[in-house]
Amino acid sequence: MRISDLTRSGVLLAVALAGSAPLLALDAKPEAVPSASASVTAKPAVPAKIAQTPLQAFRAGTELLKSGDTDKAVTELRYAAEQGHPVAQWKLGRMYAEGDGVKRDHMQAFQYFSRIASEHAEAAPWSQQARFVSNAYVSLGAYYLTGIPNSNVQTDHERARRLFFHAASYFGDADAQYQLARMSLGAEGAPKDVRQAVRWLNLAAPKGQHQAQALLGRMLFRGEGIPRDRSRGLMWLTVGRDAAAGPEDNWIVQAYDDAYARASEAERMQADGLIQDWMKQQR
Repeated sequence: MRISDLTRSGVLLAVALAGSAPLLALDAKPEAVPSASASVTAKPAVPAKIAQTPLQAFRAGTELLKSGDTDKAVTELRYAAEQGHPVAQWKLGRMYAEGDGVKRDHMQAFQYFSRIASEHAEAAPWSQQARFVSNAYVSLGAYYLTGIPNSNVQTDHERARRLFFHAASYFGDADAQYQLARMSLGAEGAPKDVRQAVRWLNLAAPKGQHQAQALLGRMLFRGEGIPRDRSRGLMWLTVGRDAAAGPEDNWIVQAYDDAYARASEAERMQADGLIQDWMKQQR
């Protein structure tokens, strides 16, 4: 599973959220949300049917993807995206980011995600499009953590943090909350604030963000900056390990194996009970 400066690349990004905003309402809508606009240079879209609405083009594109006709699907999706359909923009962004049916092109992905964030920053957190807008912010933040080689998108950790903060606080995005927790623990050279990291993790873990679950579990088991609770730590490590996938999650498996080996039989049994309670809550 598993944004307002005008850059030379021609993308207008704006996120004016203060990183020092209080954490009393991390999952709530902030009093003010910045608006932004973007100018994205994309390949010209030529819809198969000029009379189509953006929604019709998006639906046609998704059906063509299912049938394996990627070229026609991209044409339909691009038309819908150029008309402002956020889910079409997001789908194209993901396709270019992952090289899914198209040649991988991180700048194309960046541009689509930028347009979503710029045009739909104020989408209601409960709306159908909210999770796509939120994911666009997270994707942009990830690009700013590393930069895009051979482009004007350079590493900018502060901008990444602001993008994550908007997704985490306004949309309640668990992936963004996890990224902020990492940064609060000193990742990417950010100032360390364990208390704030734990608060972000306690928001992300119950939503099923497996990396947040594992990180919180490891901290609890070891007592890293928070009171030690080995049973609850092992519980979160187990839940996180069960959802781990791919080499990037090897640290989760290693942390679980280490904790399980160190836990007493009583701690393991108590962790099993906590896991059963967790599973009941998910039904």
